[in-house]
Amino acid sequence: MDSKKSFFERLTGATRVVDDEIETQDENWIEESNEEGQLSVDVFQTANEVVIKAMTAGVKPDDLDVEINQEMVTIQGERKDASKVEKDNYFSQELYWGRFSRTILLPQEIDPSESDATIKDGMLIIRMPKMDKRRVQKLKIK
Repeated sequence: MDSKKSFFERLTGATRVVDDEIETQDENWIEESNEEGQLSVDVFQTANEVVIKAMTAGVKPDDLDVEINQEMVTIQGERKDASKVEKDNYFSQELYWGRFSRTILLPQEIDPSESDATIKDGMLIIRMPKMDKRRVQKLKIK
């Protein structure tokens, strides 16, 4: 069996079903992992901007880091589980807790200095104005 977990398994903690049997795991079936989860995103454009949306429910704005340049956006963060439930008391655990990240290559150049990010109802929205390659800037010769 391939020991590498799929995106869905890393995201949800679910177990892969093979040949109609659930893979067996040792008695520590809920275990902490040092792997980072990958954040799911929607990326789309409007006439003037590129927009990224990501569900970040349960993540405080201080626990998010967004880095932008003209061609790429990297979102990193951590979803912390405040409850202290013993592993033996879980029937299932599908929510992803821990560090996550996502790097998105943008379909066109954007202006990082005019970009902004907001969180509303657990949804991170990053708006990035498109670069206007037709705009001409005259330089004054000194």
